[in-house]
This record gives sequence, C-alpha cells and structure tokens, in this order.
Amino acid sequence: MGNVLRGKNIIIGISGGIAAYKTPQLVRLLKKQGAQVRVVLTEGATHFVSDLALATVSEERVYRSIFPPADTSGTDYTRHISLGEWADAFVIAPATANTLARLSSGLCDDMLTALFITLRPGKPVVIFPAMDGQMFLSPSVQRNIRILSSQGCRLITPDSGELASGLSGVGRMPEPESIVLSLEKAVHSIANSSQLYGKSVVVTAGPTREKIDGVRFISNYSSGKMGFAIARSAAERGALVTLITGPVHLETPSGVKRFDVETAMEMHDVAENFFKSCSIFIGAAAVSDYRPAEPFEGKMKKEHPEIELTLIKNPDILAEFGMQKAPGQLAVGFALETHAGLDNARKKLNAKNLDLIAFNFFDRKTSGFEVDTNILTLIDKEGVTTELPQLTKDQAAERLLDCLEQFCVTTQL
Repeated sequence: MGNVLRGKNIIIGISGGIAAYKTPQLVRLLKKQGAQVRVVLTEGATHFVSDLALATVSEERVYRSIFPPADTSGTDYTRHISLGEWADAFVIAPATANTLARLSSGLCDDMLTALFITLRPGKPVVIFPAMDGQMFLSPSVQRNIRILSSQGCRLITPDSGELASGLSGVGRMPEPESIVLSLEKAVHSIANSSQLYGKSVVVTAGPTREKIDGVRFISNYSSGKMGFAIARSAAERGALVTLITGPVHLETPSGVKRFDVETAMEMHDVAENFFKSCSIFIGAAAVSDYRPAEPFEGKMKKEHPEIELTLIKNPDILAEFGMQKAPGQLAVGFALETHAGLDNARKKLNAKNLDLIAFNFFDRKTSGFEVDTNILTLIDKEGVTTELPQLTKDQAAERLLDCLEQFCVTTQL
C-alpha cells in the first residue's frame, strides 16, 4: 500500500471518552508517517487528555471552540472553514454516543462538529465509536451509526474486551496502530489505488432455507456476519458491491446493493445474473447442499410415528461460476471444516476452479457460525498459504481482501 499518509493533512477529533488517553500516541504515529496533524477536542475530552500533551506531539495548536479568545491578535476567525478546506481526512476517535448523536443530527456548536460540516466533499471521515457495550448496541446509537454510514462516513466497529465499567464486551476503541491502518485504507481507496476500485464484486452471505412444509425448513447456523463484513470492506475500497443474502438480521453496509433470498435455488437464480458481468465472485454463504424433493403443502400433521424425506441436491453456485469464469474474473470461496481442513480446502479450491479459498475452522466458540470472530487460513491457486490469527470478522474480511488484492498484483489481473 506504501506510505499513503505522507504529506496528508489529518484532523483528529477527540470526544469525551476514557479512550481519549490513547490519542497522543495516535498523533505521534501519524506524525511518524509524515502526516500533518491538527487536533480538535470536545469539552468532554479535556477531562481525559490535556491540550498540552496533544499540542506537544502534534506541534500545533489544539482547537475546541469555534470562537477564538477575544484578546487574540492575528487570529483566523473563520478557522472552522479554513481547516475544513485544509484537511485530507478527518478521524474521530473516540466517538462517544453523544458525539455520534450530534454529528448525525447536523449540530454545529463546537469546532469538532463544525469541521464535520465544513470538510470538503470526497474527503474520508473515519469514526471510531467507543463506549460501554450496552450503550453501543442501543437502538439510538445504532440508528445514528446507520445515518452516518449512509452519508459516506466509515464507522469502524469497536473491539471486544474489558471496558471501563468493569464489564466485558464490544465497545473498546482499537489501539492507535489499528486506527492508523484503517485511516491508511480509507485514504488509499479514495486515491483510487485499490485493486478493487471500480470492480464489480458479488458476495453471497448467510444461510438458505429449504422448505419441508409451509412452516418448517432445513437450514444451518450461519449468521451472515462474515459475508456482510466482506461486502462492507470491499465497498470501502471503492468496489461496486452486490450482496446476495439469505435470511439474516443485519443492516445493509453503506454503498452496497442488496438482494434478499430464501432458498438455494433463489440465490442461484439471482447470482447467475451476475456471472458474466462481475469481476470477482465471493461465495461466503452457507448454501444448503440438499432440499426436500417434494415439500408438503400447508402444515404437516403429526399423524405418523415417523416420516421419510427425500432430499435432492441443490446447485453449487460457486462451482458453477468457477467452471465458466472468463480470463480476468476471480472466484473466492470458503471451506468450513471441523477436521482435516486444509486438505479438504485445497481439494475444494481445485475442484471448483477457485482463485482463493478461506479455510474456516469451526468450533462455535472462536470461529465459525454465530460468533463474532474467525480463524482463517487463506490459500490461493498458486499455492501461497496465509495463516491468520483469531480476528473479528471485520478484521478477517480486511485481511482476506488484502490477500485478494495482492493476488491481483502478482498475477497481473
């Protein structure tokens, strides 16, 4: 990716959460990258980090109010405008529930909210919510996150771990090193230099349901979180993303076109429409391998001590794309296994003519269905293997797409 932050003008907005104590280190890291940094504090942030510390590491004045002191000579009285013009990117870390609410409502009563309004179009805004887990998951906060995402802001899901309240859960602000990486990716994609920029990417996600009768079905435990994370990350890199999903309870990522389906046949029929036109097809859905041959009409009654179901095979969507893909098109799949995983993943890679496969070890505790983390091993068709540690599904999606981009470079696709 190179040093994309060198020479960039970065505004760091800090609101009043305990994680604000990490921000001097964030400023220091950005300065080491060669960025010019200006810092803006809310009044609440001053309880957790000092102007002096931030001014020292940034080598610049720290801003709070839109209005400068009355006895200050030579002051730029429209600094909230000129800084918005100056900035190449705006990072808000931490972003408290109150700050998210003010930003999503369009309030403009301090320097941070004013700069959010005056930042020039096309400049990335990367926001790191940080608060107690129940606050983060509250409907009000989630609504504000959706509003900001719909406006093009990049909302980074907080890490999980110990919180200031003494509880444990989602809500921790990522470490400064992770924040820098997220900012690099945002600036990188805006600069049109991502290998995925402008490419048509199709992602399948979630489970499918195969009807037994009018009220019962065969399915699996897939939550769709991995596929949605991939769709979100690809869109953030400038890809034109189509997401085809089975029944899940997840919000559509910003900038993603979504199709909802129920059965494997429905997913196949929608996906088939994109086989010829897409650049990359990523099969992250847990598609049912079989379906009942003749579903019962209405509700099946308990009149018999036992019943027999005849199951027939569903189409293999990813294999079908892999077998007919043209030069320049890429196919990516997943192999969820409980044992002998790498060997089976390699067989699947070859049998389906894939370019990259993610072996996903399934234990329902740290990796696989219904959890927020994954442990992936990525294998490409050239034989290059990349083992990833336990990561959140958002982080795993980033690493998978990093690997896919590198594959595009090395194979000159």
